[in-house]
Amino acid sequence: MSNWITLTLTLVIQAMVSMALLTLPVMAPVVAQDMQVSPALVGLYVSMTYGGAMFASLMGGAAVNRLGAIRVSQWGLLLCAAGLLLCAVPWFPAMGLGAVLIGCGYGPITPASSHLLARTTPKHQMSLVFSLKQTGVPLGSLLAGAIVPSMLLALSWHSSLAVVAAVCVLCAALSQPLRGELDQDRQPSLPIRWGSWIAPIRLVLAHRALATMAACSFMFSMVQLSLTTYLVTFLHDDLNYALIAAGLALSATQLGGMAGRVAWGFVADRWLGARRMLLLLASLMALGALASATLTVDTPQALVLLILVTFGASAIGWNGVYLAEVARRAPEGMASVATGGTLAFTFSGVVIGPPVFGALSTYFGTYRAGFIGLMVVACVSGLLLYRSQRPAPLAVT
Repeated sequence: MSNWITLTLTLVIQAMVSMALLTLPVMAPVVAQDMQVSPALVGLYVSMTYGGAMFASLMGGAAVNRLGAIRVSQWGLLLCAAGLLLCAVPWFPAMGLGAVLIGCGYGPITPASSHLLARTTPKHQMSLVFSLKQTGVPLGSLLAGAIVPSMLLALSWHSSLAVVAAVCVLCAALSQPLRGELDQDRQPSLPIRWGSWIAPIRLVLAHRALATMAACSFMFSMVQLSLTTYLVTFLHDDLNYALIAAGLALSATQLGGMAGRVAWGFVADRWLGARRMLLLLASLMALGALASATLTVDTPQALVLLILVTFGASAIGWNGVYLAEVARRAPEGMASVATGGTLAFTFSGVVIGPPVFGALSTYFGTYRAGFIGLMVVACVSGLLLYRSQRPAPLAVT
């Protein structure tokens, strides 16, 4: 099968689970008003989803080896659908369980796709191909930002969640015809033990390059998910944007991320290499966060969109370069395990980032404080990447 067919399939699945995860944050102002709670609580939802994703990604490598990447992806879509239906129940315990299920569905998708793409992609094209696949994340966010607010005009938020769940189930069904060929390397007799979750962590910590990528992704994910989680609420509450306008601004930011993922992958493959590319992106994130913190009600809308699209290009566009470098540095045949291990650190940043952003914003009474915090995180990650490129000192004998 052509590697471009594999790329297209993995991109669509990635987009669908990404849309599932961000559907509730996009409708957060409506849900919060209906349930009479603070919209800042959406940070808790994001933490719970990525807590589930962190565990699922660690088990993802073993599950892929036994069940096959397509079957694991199908289970991920079905778990996301079940989680969305639980989130449609206006009862906090049900919504909490739904958040965890969405995370468990989201977590193994990237290890599964990395397994497929590492088998079919030439090494000199890996940054570009992985970046193209990772455009599924901002594509899903774009769909959530563009479709969900409009859906809320015709349906209740409960029904809107159910519609997205139904599309997840449909996507799982449509991928079934390709399973026979793409899951040929599965090993049905291979056991999945609870201890399997620690093996990816050990692999990452045993390789300096993988450990550096894991630490980098921890901080980058704090920036990315804080931006995508709170952008609609920031524009609505602090800048007085209508909900649909704020959702479209989120979609524009995701478009910047999609374009950035492709461009950064191409540049990394052709000229800069992965680490220098990521260092440049850390610098752009810091500038984007600082610029976002200066926005006011009087800032022209065109300038707001320009800043957000540029910010999104870096804060949302880094993943493909990072995942390709992980797959490139992983031991032979262990791309899914290495990806699962580094993603545990990535998701840890997501679990920590949005609640910290929300806490800073609540304490200071403005979301601008959260953006200043993101600027600091981006600067620290840039320093780590800069130091990782310096040659090791010669040993004294």
